[in-house]
Amino acid sequence: MMDQYTEYKENTSFQIKLKEEMKHIDIILSDAQLRQFDQFYQMMIEKNKVMNLTAITQEEEVIRKHFVDSLSCVKVCRVDKVKSIIDIGTGAGFPGIPLKIVYPEINFLLVDSLKKRISFLEDVIHALNLNKIKAVHGRAEDLARQKNYRSHFDLCVSRAVANLSTLTEYCIPFVKVGGYFISYKSQKGKEELEMAENCFRILGCSIEEACEFQLEGEDAERLLLKIRKDRATNKAYPRKSGVPSKDPL
Repeated sequence: MMDQYTEYKENTSFQIKLKEEMKHIDIILSDAQLRQFDQFYQMMIEKNKVMNLTAITQEEEVIRKHFVDSLSCVKVCRVDKVKSIIDIGTGAGFPGIPLKIVYPEINFLLVDSLKKRISFLEDVIHALNLNKIKAVHGRAEDLARQKNYRSHFDLCVSRAVANLSTLTEYCIPFVKVGGYFISYKSQKGKEELEMAENCFRILGCSIEEACEFQLEGEDAERLLLKIRKDRATNKAYPRKSGVPSKDPL
């Protein structure tokens, strides 16, 4: 809750910058949504003083590298047509919280292995008055074996830093057949994609689209990988904790 941080004071300058940057990806934010992003930013910066949530803290950088980047998946997906989304390795809430603010009617599940981050996200959810969203503490390898999560979501998103094969093994089991996993990558993802064919074959998925782009005002190349789940994933996957990262498929 906000009183655990600092009292929220509306920052109209921040909101104006955010509104303009979002136009680059054709997203128009309401006044209420602008205030939610503003408050989220302030809570994140305040919490970051006592807990390592992000190395990116300057307004312009957060707007571009966290908020706009989180919503860049609209380049490859009609998010407004999706009913349920799971965000694996959400960290400080990316891309899940920005997506939830823009698409409030979608059911969201945020997953992270660090309890302190989940506690922070629960505070954010409460302060921003977000509904139909839950933050869960746990490892993807364990949660993907639970009946209420496995093959349950239309879309899985992840900005987590992991090899594509490893990340796909974590994420695809959560997705319904016919649904998608979108991985947010740097240009290095192109190399990982070339090495992931065996992984896709084993897990029952395939690459549908690879979208290269640059964030407005940034030099670094970004890559969105849209991966379709074609058939049910064998119950052997994901393998037990630690194995997918140590021995990628």
